[in-house]
Amino acid sequence: MSEAGRGCAWTEEPRGRAPAYQILADELRDLITSGRLRPGERLPTEPELCARNRVSRSTVREALRLLSSQNLIVTTRGVTGGSFVAQPSPAKLAESLSAGVRMLLATQGAGGGELMEIREMIEIPAVGLAAQRRTEADLDRLRGTLFDPVPDDPAARCAAHGAFHAALAAASGNPLYELVTSPLYAVGNDTRLGGLVPHSMWVQLDAEHREILRCVAARDVTGAQRATTWHLARLRSTWPRRPRPRTAPDVLGQLGAAGTARAGTGGPALRPGGMPACAERTSAASVAS
Repeated sequence: MSEAGRGCAWTEEPRGRAPAYQILADELRDLITSGRLRPGERLPTEPELCARNRVSRSTVREALRLLSSQNLIVTTRGVTGGSFVAQPSPAKLAESLSAGVRMLLATQGAGGGELMEIREMIEIPAVGLAAQRRTEADLDRLRGTLFDPVPDDPAARCAAHGAFHAALAAASGNPLYELVTSPLYAVGNDTRLGGLVPHSMWVQLDAEHREILRCVAARDVTGAQRATTWHLARLRSTWPRRPRPRTAPDVLGQLGAAGTARAGTGGPALRPGGMPACAERTSAASVAS
């Protein structure tokens, strides 16, 4: 174990109602993420962790399982086995971030508009870097992602679309940018969404990819940023809009329409969806106000 690890305080600190395994996992995680324990270094043995933290072996094992599930450590068996700090894996980190973004979109009211807004904030400047820094290998990778909008099915188009933007991120020469954008592409290029995009749109997206590639190959920073701006604006238009929150006039209008239908009388004309025209006008007025 490193000198940095030996010099750290391993004693438990009061932390409210957090379980003992969580406290230990937090302490070990801090040592790892701060760099005091380096990739490949062995963690203290289970008996050492038990003695230093005055916890049971089951608590230690639970803490180690938690760190392993977070891809921070790897555990091996045998005479030379033990728990070691894992080598950072951009792919696994991106996978975890993708899951978090999906949960946020599903549960926190964020939608495609917010997702595309983030992409516009970071991709347009980054494509300028790609135009400045790209190599011939980057161009070859970008060319390899181009799809044919005629024979390719939606799944193949989505995969190629995501691969193009991933290759563009790599051409920026900034590995941290690649890590940050990977989960955005994973969500934004969902195959289910791809099936909703009409064929004519795929033809336009393909043409935009080729224009971005042409500008990057020519080291045309302004042209690449302009083409990416248009491309992202078109992608934004492909996302289904989130339903507008129902207002009181919406609900009252639908109730009135249902009552008219049950009575069998000549009530107000119904719009598609069962809302009377008068209620629809009221709802529109309430939104405008």
